[in-house]
Amino acid sequence: MSKPKPRTVVALVVAALLVATVAFVGILVVLVRNAEEHDPVITAYAHGKTVNVTPYVYCSVKMEDCRYGKTVQLMVPPDYPLQLSLPKQIADAPWLAQLVYALPNGERIDRVINHTNYPKGAMAVTIDSHPEPDLRLVGLELQLPILARDQDTGKEFYIPHAAWSISTAD
Repeated sequence: MSKPKPRTVVALVVAALLVATVAFVGILVVLVRNAEEHDPVITAYAHGKTVNVTPYVYCSVKMEDCRYGKTVQLMVPPDYPLQLSLPKQIADAPWLAQLVYALPNGERIDRVINHTNYPKGAMAVTIDSHPEPDLRLVGLELQLPILARDQDTGKEFYIPHAAWSISTAD
């Protein structure tokens, strides 16, 4: 029996590597295609602390398949901003944020900001926690709204199909 030539050995090794690569890519494609899709997560940062904010509620745009989470706590001292890092799914969408401020007497003041207050596709949002001397940010809810219609009256209005909730004070 003769010994294989070096050229034959190299060809066999290359063929084996090619088969292994094709098999690996095939398995990877199947795993990626079958991977569970995760809901978008917002990253919130204030005063040296970072938290990941999963959806408080997340439904399809037909208001089906709803999943529910919880409000995330992140303390934001009055003179520090709250910074939000938005994933592409939110940054590219027509989002709005309901900001809740408190006066010293406990009265709540709501303010709304939305994607039009920032450059198109902005993936970072900074929110003033103390925009006026007596106002303190106590929470916010970032929402992805959809247009809905009341079946009885035909009146149209917006409702969130997804929302992320952050409490910024005790």
